[in-house]
Amino acid sequence: MKYYKSKKDPELYYSINDNGEKRWMFRHKYYDSLGKRKEKKKRGFFTEKEAYQALLEVKTNTIRGATKQVEHSNYTIATWFDIWYETHEADWKPTSRQQREMAIRLQIKPLLGHFKLQELDKTTYKRAFINPLLKKYKVETVKLFHRLFKIGINAAVDDEILPRNRFNKITIRDERAELMASGSNLNFLEANELNKLLSTAKELENITNYTIFLLLAYTGLRRGEACGLQWNNIDFTKKTLTVERTRDNKGVRSPKTNNSYRTILIDDILVKQLKKYKKWCKETKLLFGYHLKRDDFIFISYQTGKPITDSSICYALRRIIKKADLKSITPHGLRHTHATLLLSQGKRGASVKVVAERLGNTPQMILDIYGHTFMELEEETVQLFSESLSGANSGANSE
Repeated sequence: MKYYKSKKDPELYYSINDNGEKRWMFRHKYYDSLGKRKEKKKRGFFTEKEAYQALLEVKTNTIRGATKQVEHSNYTIATWFDIWYETHEADWKPTSRQQREMAIRLQIKPLLGHFKLQELDKTTYKRAFINPLLKKYKVETVKLFHRLFKIGINAAVDDEILPRNRFNKITIRDERAELMASGSNLNFLEANELNKLLSTAKELENITNYTIFLLLAYTGLRRGEACGLQWNNIDFTKKTLTVERTRDNKGVRSPKTNNSYRTILIDDILVKQLKKYKKWCKETKLLFGYHLKRDDFIFISYQTGKPITDSSICYALRRIIKKADLKSITPHGLRHTHATLLLSQGKRGASVKVVAERLGNTPQMILDIYGHTFMELEEETVQLFSESLSGANSGANSE
């Protein structure tokens, strides 16, 4: 294949593929730390700008003496951790050696091995490594795997293959412990309080705010999940709602966990309100020159016709709580309210499994978070058993 020099930089080239399209590359010559002449080249760029930016990065590294970063830019996580282990295993105690070998083989390489060492960022690391591990292991175990990973990355920094360890400031939260410690059992409303909140919202707030609070209370969705709903996520015929994304001030992304992907049933009250709200959305969007589409986000501002922000939900809830003279709760408190009311119906209450599936949690999370509800139900169950034998000749008389 013939390459042509770019006018922008003598180390930039382009070629023409069989489809008549330009593809760009760079070829940079430099001297390594031992004075040996080396060449770094990379192909496959779609634009001259992309190739030029990559070339500038390589030039910058070679000028400041970071030639190892240039030479080893193609290292994957798997490649580096294999090199690190083979190089240093003799220096480690047997227990440390075994611990690191297992972490590399069973956790690091399967989940992160294919990523480029120099390109793995904090967000991808948390989503591809930390979050999946939290579904399988206790928080302390995941923190151990994280520490071992950081040790390996620090070694790459020491070898000047990486400029710094970008994973040092990652925090691994123990959500269960935080929920229990934060008094989540107080961040909910009783049934009569919820009715008052919704009545106040319906009477005094705009239709968007009323509809979103009705949805949060009747489904237990997280705030970001509600903001991420599109009209194609509602099936009015089957009376279902599907969660497949979350949206907040940082943008749109996949839900919190795999369990968060879910389709749940919604009742006639919510279906009726959503139909009414959809009609309002069509009319409102037309005022702003838009047509309602299936992939439009459901909740929009009456002032702009554009999707509401997640922070606006907090402001609206505080306003309603003040008007209704209710105790303070967060939007997440409506999720706790939904779960608590489902679980606290005595014999008619929903099972832990059903509530977990509805909320996108695991059954164990439900047991951990709503333990106070189960304590109350246990007391009620004991009383019901006693009452069922009341007046019968059970042989349980105290005399």
